[in-house]
Amino acid sequence: MIEISKTTEATWSVGRVAKRCGVKVSTLHFYEQKGLIKSWRNDGNQRRYKPEVLRRISVIKAAQKVGISLEEVKQAFLSLPDSRTPTVEDWQLLSTNWQQMLDARIAYLQKLRDYMTGCIGCGCLSMTKCPLYNPQDRLGAQGTGPVILEQAEQ
Repeated sequence: MIEISKTTEATWSVGRVAKRCGVKVSTLHFYEQKGLIKSWRNDGNQRRYKPEVLRRISVIKAAQKVGISLEEVKQAFLSLPDSRTPTVEDWQLLSTNWQQMLDARIAYLQKLRDYMTGCIGCGCLSMTKCPLYNPQDRLGAQGTGPVILEQAEQ
């Protein structure tokens, strides 16, 4: 049985990957630094990537477009066996988990939008000192910052 090394399979240059994915080379370096993708060095010490890096970058870009942080993407990738590139089945699981998180964010934003209509327009948004909503700063005992707006999270 002939064993193919990982570097033999890694034939895509950083420039080729960047062009194909529509990202800058520096973005690939950043993703690699954050542990989202990985490269190997050829004999000339140049970065080389396996073709499946395209799928990983596509997942990263799709996740970012809907507000998923790079740290959340990294955690999702780490949940995969052997840190493999997501399969179709993996994507179904990842996207289901992310949909639940996005649904919660959407609900929060809708509540936040509804609460903001009650603001008298001063712009502070903290409402902790507003005599109409909070005489004698009673909300100060509940916490710091925009107490009423943060209640929309619950």
